Amino acid sequence: MNYNELDPKGLMKDSYAIVGITEQECRSIFLDWVLGIAISDDVQPRINLLLDVYAAENPIHPMTKTLRYGLDMPANASRNGGRKGRIG
Repeated sequence: MNYNELDPKGLMKDSYAIVGITEQECRSIFLDWVLGIAISDDVQPRINLLLDVYAAENPIHPMTKTLRYGLDMPANASRNGGRKGRIG
């Protein structure tokens, strides 16, 4: 996968270029990035690739921390809302 496929909107590149960016801003950017990925694609390998690109040179950057938290996300998050969620 080339970098343009990994970060098509350039959100990650831009976030690492912003001086003084906060963790909250990084979480918002991360969410926007995730929403741009096809639902059939696995996010964790993409996060690992982004960490390969950025983490070594930016170990304490808020986006690096956010990406590491992203690796802890469940692979197949699901939601049981409505009646099914109440009944089981």
